[in-house]
Amino acid sequence: MSATTGGPGQKGARVLVADDERPLRELIVKELARKGHETEGVEDGQAAVDRLAQTTFDVLVLDMRMPFKSGLDVLRELAGAPDAPQIIVMTGVQDVSTAVEAMKLGAYDYLSKPTRMEELDLLVRKAAEKARLLRDNVALRARVPGAEPFGGILTTSPRMQDVLRIVERVAPTDSTVLVLGESGTGKELVARAIHERSARAERPFVPLHCGALPREVFESELFGHEKGAFTGAINLKPGLIELADGGTLFLDEIGEIEPDVQVKLLRVLETGTFFRVGGTRPRRVDVRIVAATNRDLAEAMRSGEFRQDLFYRVNTITVSLPPLRDRPADIPVLARHFVETHATYGVKRLGDRALALLETYTWPGNVRELLHAIERAVILAKGDEIEPGDLPPEVAGAAAVPAPAAATAASLGAVERLHIVNTLRQVAGHRGKAAALLEIDPKTLYRKILAYRIDPGEFM
Repeated sequence: MSATTGGPGQKGARVLVADDERPLRELIVKELARKGHETEGVEDGQAAVDRLAQTTFDVLVLDMRMPFKSGLDVLRELAGAPDAPQIIVMTGVQDVSTAVEAMKLGAYDYLSKPTRMEELDLLVRKAAEKARLLRDNVALRARVPGAEPFGGILTTSPRMQDVLRIVERVAPTDSTVLVLGESGTGKELVARAIHERSARAERPFVPLHCGALPREVFESELFGHEKGAFTGAINLKPGLIELADGGTLFLDEIGEIEPDVQVKLLRVLETGTFFRVGGTRPRRVDVRIVAATNRDLAEAMRSGEFRQDLFYRVNTITVSLPPLRDRPADIPVLARHFVETHATYGVKRLGDRALALLETYTWPGNVRELLHAIERAVILAKGDEIEPGDLPPEVAGAAAVPAPAAATAASLGAVERLHIVNTLRQVAGHRGKAAALLEIDPKTLYRKILAYRIDPGEFM
């Protein structure tokens, strides 16, 4: 495969050249590579179809008269394929009718031989742009509903400012990034910020929630499937990893991926290749992975739920997001922003008493919970001002708990905290064993350790 850097501002395409005339084929490959394209040549139509089954190309430069499979046969075979390239056909001067037939079968354009390289280069760039736009549109439609961000990352917190500085430094690289934080802290926003500040910003950002789908469905969504791969697979379907080609794939809650799928994801990270479900030929992608989790992956490794080699591959750079309760100065900033965001429900202002309650509440659901609380308040507020009664009951009652009851709750919390610490000491810090003794889910234990701010030094 040949590749050469083009001139300033030029963006090369992935081009496959199919022509049985070897000297002409090699000349086109060489000249397109010199102009900044990633080019490859094959000697006939069947070889072109076989190569396209292995790798995604932006453009196919296709000769009409070839052995084994003609250009028209190739067009017919690729018609309707979701990952087919844009096709530029090359014909002899006398083959006008063949060119017309090629256009009817979906060819992007045609050129007569002998071909001028400047004209072919310009046509390749236009065709590649169309191919990218089509793929981007598919990627947009494939995004999980509700995955769109609710705004930029707004913060006055020194800890979040540190996070943003890390984002600025890591974004221009191609390093894999692991974003850690409780649910609702804004992990996807950080992933998008990394993508938008990278060289991949013009390519797709494709998010996938790893815990939202059953294993079989998840694997098909991630890697795609071949026609007939399983019951109901009536058509070939590219996976999200293909739709993210050239861009960024965001794997939210990566700790929920099943071990057998982890092996396949590791292959992508190590080799840039994968197999569709039911496929037998490897496919190549150029994609950056940004992963996120609210799980303790170190514990998941110890319990055998998460592969150690995959952990070290995704953990090249770690970004840790603080919970909202640890950056209280951001609460009024975010709250006022969300009030403005939901002005379509009515222009409101945040009253002082309501804001005081927002600042008192501990926000276990973090920024996402604050967003939903404000949306509810804007909708329910009868006047121009959001009042305490417009807030969710748990928020409105945050400062209204009677002193004895509050003291009792605090005492119960202290007892539970001490019980958790003692249990962790008993099992030498093994959280899986501690969760079993406490008769709670390991995820619940992890959340309680975070909520009670239990330091490993207290039980190790």
